[in-house]
Amino acid sequence: MTSPRRIGPRYPRLGRFCFRATRRLTTWVMSLAGFHANDSHFTVRRIGELRAKLARGETVYLAGLGLPGTHNSGVALVEVTQAYGPRLIVNNEEERFSGDKHTTQYPRAALDAMRETLRKMGRDITDIDAWLTSWDYPDLTGTLVRSIVEEFPDGLKLLRTKNSVSFDAKRLEQMTRTPKLLRKQFGLPARVPLMMMPHHDNHAWFSFAASPFPDDEPVAIAVLDGTGDLGSVSTYVAQNGAITKLYCNDSVFDSLGAFYSVISSTQGGWTWLSSEGRYMGAAAWGDMDRASNPYYARLREVLDFGPDGEIKLNRAMGNWYCDPFDDPYKQPLIDILGEPLKPDQLWNPDAVLRVEDIQHRPDTQDRLDKAAATQLVFEDAMIHVVAGLLRKTGANRVVLTGGVALNALGNMRLLEHFDEAWFEREQGRKVRLHLWMPPTPGDPGVTIGAAWIFAHLIGAPRGAPMTHAFYCGDASAPQDIATVLEADDINSRIIGNISTPDGLAAVADLMGYLVAQNGIIALYQGAAETGPRALGHRSILANPCDAGTRERLNERVKYREAIRPLAPMATREAALAYFDLLEGASDADYNAYNYMVLTAQSKPHARDKIPAVIHADGTGRIQIVRAEDDPLTHAYLKALGRHIGVELSVNTSFNVAGPIAQTPQQAVETLRRSAGLDVVFMMAGDGTVTAAWHGGERDSGRFTAWLAEWVRGRA
Repeated sequence: MTSPRRIGPRYPRLGRFCFRATRRLTTWVMSLAGFHANDSHFTVRRIGELRAKLARGETVYLAGLGLPGTHNSGVALVEVTQAYGPRLIVNNEEERFSGDKHTTQYPRAALDAMRETLRKMGRDITDIDAWLTSWDYPDLTGTLVRSIVEEFPDGLKLLRTKNSVSFDAKRLEQMTRTPKLLRKQFGLPARVPLMMMPHHDNHAWFSFAASPFPDDEPVAIAVLDGTGDLGSVSTYVAQNGAITKLYCNDSVFDSLGAFYSVISSTQGGWTWLSSEGRYMGAAAWGDMDRASNPYYARLREVLDFGPDGEIKLNRAMGNWYCDPFDDPYKQPLIDILGEPLKPDQLWNPDAVLRVEDIQHRPDTQDRLDKAAATQLVFEDAMIHVVAGLLRKTGANRVVLTGGVALNALGNMRLLEHFDEAWFEREQGRKVRLHLWMPPTPGDPGVTIGAAWIFAHLIGAPRGAPMTHAFYCGDASAPQDIATVLEADDINSRIIGNISTPDGLAAVADLMGYLVAQNGIIALYQGAAETGPRALGHRSILANPCDAGTRERLNERVKYREAIRPLAPMATREAALAYFDLLEGASDADYNAYNYMVLTAQSKPHARDKIPAVIHADGTGRIQIVRAEDDPLTHAYLKALGRHIGVELSVNTSFNVAGPIAQTPQQAVETLRRSAGLDVVFMMAGDGTVTAAWHGGERDSGRFTAWLAEWVRGRA
């Protein structure tokens, strides 16, 4: 039976009119508060001034701000020169310092940390030449008003939604006071003027500029998001140093991100922003065959696959265009999936304080088949959007960004689908898709993007491609680490120094030895990773060859669902030996596998050798580690290869029910909360390595016994 259909809003013309009127009014009001549109007289004048400064050979400093009210607030500091273009110094995510995951708070701690970085460089806050925001707030306000009136009267229900996936209405007033808050925080003589950069443009600019793709042929860019300030899907083409916007869907509800968030939350039982990655992992345990999955065909009717790659919500089935949390399904969707879970039935695994008391919902096959169907429909939609973009641009290189680009399994499907046969059939060309995603495709990356756009506007060249993601904060001082380790319930000792080649090799070998004994260790070194994936600076590491590792880590260390997969980190050689790396995974020696945003199919012998990191569907969300980007972690993998025969490790983020540990204090708190963690290796900025482990009755004796054995073996 075919489901009912309604595509598009009831009153689109009224919506467009109200958008324009609201945007005009909001632009004027916000200019009074110190916010300037990107085409305002103030912004145009400032661009001219900084263009001249850059042309004189001087260095320009830009700060990209994620303001209160929008999730993942923070600040990026970018240095710009005429010779080298923009260079990222730090991208400080406020959640890492506050401990409040996906925080909407004013980024006070992130800003303070940026100031410390500037001072270490011999600079200060007054050296920042321009402050840029990661959202165009008049556009965002106009879009919210349009969304309400175009579905009148049902749209009025949106007014009672205080919190959405993208903004916290309770903090919007604080957002408008940010110019004054910056003045007060840093003791400046006047409020700080902010220039507003468009949200999806921010995603697109940084993600393309950081990619390994050249400028001499077209590169297609797809921003697939939960929501932006104008819409949820935007496409661009980049060539010869310029980026041209091709399309925006002008809707925050015709959204792949919203589709996945709503279904994963109301069926999986987790809150938004916690549900999406978990549901992707659960899908592998369900029926991933389109021909036999009992939900796939009917669920696909929730989305309308239009011409030129357009995707729209079937509003006769999905109700999240007016009530995304309390009543997101209409009856035809209830007939397919059953009643949605209500907000008070959801578990927020990122805000659990008593991890011992977690009670997970049971994993029935029926629930897992629904997860698989959702993933399959989502992949269909991704393929549809990208196919339209490839036809429109004639490109075969694609940069994928926005929060949707964190779906590593969907990203792999794109590479598999758009192979040589597709291009031969559709375009008569003997090429294949080349795909790249940045390590920060979600909103932690738009702070960087705001600065990158502005660097382009003042005449800077593109800048160097990205090869790693270690930009959040600075390395910890030795005294800061020593101070937090004075606690009675923590044992610690200095075990080496990685500032010399011999010292680094020794520490890496000890780490490899411990993991080979089935120890579970954490690595805390240098600046943290920016973005949602731990990549070796804030990681928990374990033995991939032990089939029991996944169960122990999920049950005793991370306190999470048994179905959650563990990711492999590997040297390039090991990655090629155990996984089918696709040639289209960027143009820089498989660079797209550097950031755990892309899964790969394992080779037939992999499950027997490294069972802990092969998921139920035979894939692994792999990270290639390179010596030039992370010498210690690469050396650890080489050492592990000597001890267990494979240069590959389990890698999961160093956190328990919260953000990745940023500070020494957070690292120790994570150790305290994790019963199964044997030791944390904490590297200070001078290279000193301190081992920390449970003290008192919680000391299992495992680490000290293994350390003694390792020392004897080297004697």
